[in-house]
Amino acid sequence: MIYKIEWKTIATYSYFNEIDFILSKWNEIEVQKFENLVYDFLATLSKTPKIGIYNSENNCYSLVISKQTTLYYKIIEDKSQIDLILFWNNKQNPIHLKKLLH
Repeated sequence: MIYKIEWKTIATYSYFNEIDFILSKWNEIEVQKFENLVYDFLATLSKTPKIGIYNSENNCYSLVISKQTTLYYKIIEDKSQIDLILFWNNKQNPIHLKKLLH
């Protein structure tokens, strides 16, 4: 079964923030590498949604997609859907993460 990927507003916003960050630190080639990496992970995730680590406190899964970025998502079983919640830059203050996931 293939799960549908649904981008939530914060996921979209945080994804583009990561791209902006990469572009400011490096270049277009690195941005393209990041985009390819994300879409490769999403293709895998749509086929095997439970590859991430489940966190009962936040009621969501996390998946490290690079040493700088973790993806947070929820599985909606009855819709065969994965809701992308947040792309998190791992160098940020984790206190802000808790606020965004609740």
